Amino acid sequence: MAFVRKGLSKKIKNTIISTLDIELIELNITDATIIGALLTFNSNGAIVCDFIDEDALKTIKNQGFDVCVITDKINAVGNDILVNDTGALVHPDIKDETIEELQKTLRVPVYRGTIGSLKTVGMAAVVTNKGLLCHPKATDDEKRTLEKIFGVNVMIGTVNHGSPVIGSGLVANSKGAICGNLTTGIEMGRIEEALNLF
Repeated sequence: MAFVRKGLSKKIKNTIISTLDIELIELNITDATIIGALLTFNSNGAIVCDFIDEDALKTIKNQGFDVCVITDKINAVGNDILVNDTGALVHPDIKDETIEELQKTLRVPVYRGTIGSLKTVGMAAVVTNKGLLCHPKATDDEKRTLEKIFGVNVMIGTVNHGSPVIGSGLVANSKGAICGNLTTGIEMGRIEEALNLF
C-alpha cells in the first residue's frame, strides 16, 4: 500500500496505483503537504512523527500495522530512517531507546549511520526488498554497510536532473517506481537497474 495526502488529483492517484500496483490510503498528518517526511514503514510496522493526530494514527493502524510514534527530537522519520523488510539504517543521533522501539515495531535490526556523509539517510537513498539507489557521494564503506543491512545490491545515482538526495524525488516498491518529472531518461534507467525493476 501507499499513503498519500488527501487532495491529490484522480489522475495522480491512478498513476500511483497502477505504477506501484498497490492500494492507496489517503490521510493528512496535521497540515503537512509532504507526509513522506513524517511516515515510514515496512511490511511489519509503521513509524510516525509525534505530532500525528488521532485520525491519521487510526487510519494507519486500520491497515494492520504495528505503529510506533517517535518522541525523539529527531522525528522527521521519512527523512531520518531508511528501511526494508531486512534492516533499517537511521540518523546517527537517534536515541538508544528510540532504536529499541524501532526494532520492536519494524521487526528488523536497526543501525545508525550515514550515506554520503548525510545523517538524513531516508533522503539520501531509496531501498526496496530488491535493490537500493543512493547518494552519489556514498563511500565504498557506506555501500558495503548498506548491502549488509538491507540484503540487496547498492548503486549510486541521482533524480530530477542531477539531484543527489534520492529520497526527495523517488518513491518505489518492489513492483515499480515514481520519480519527479525532471528525472532524465538516463536517471530512470539507473533507477530501474538499481531497484531491479526489469
